[in-house]
Amino acid sequence: MGEFATSRINRRALLFHSGSAAVASTVAATARATGSPGRDQEPSDRLRELIEAHRIAYAAFGKALHDLGGDSGGASREEERALLAICGHAAVEEGDRLAKARYLLEIEARGELDLPEHMQAVLRSTMWKG
Repeated sequence: MGEFATSRINRRALLFHSGSAAVASTVAATARATGSPGRDQEPSDRLRELIEAHRIAYAAFGKALHDLGGDSGGASREEERALLAICGHAAVEEGDRLAKARYLLEIEARGELDLPEHMQAVLRSTMWKG
C-alpha cells in the first residue's frame, strides 16, 4: 500500500472553512450588487443592541482575564450568552442579514465561533416561524 501525506486539517474543518468562504463571498457579492446602502440595508436597532452587548461583554471578559484576580467565569458566561443572542437573531431584513453575517465572520476569524450551540442557534434563526 502506498503512503500519503496527511495534514492537520480534517474534513469537518475543511467544510466549515469553505462554508465560511462561501458566506463571505455571498455577503461581498450582495454588498457590491446593492450599491449604496438604503434604509433596508441598515441593521435594526435590535441587532445593533445585540452586537454592542456582545462587544461590551467581550471587553469585560478580556479585562477579567487580564486582571488575574477577576471573575472570568461570570464574564465568560455573559460573553457567551451575548454571542448566542446574535447567533439566534432572526435576521429578516437585508441590513440585519449583512450585519449579522459580517459580525459572525469577524468572530469566526478569531476562532471563537466554535461551540455546537453557535451553529444550532444560527441554523434555528434561519427557520421561518409560522
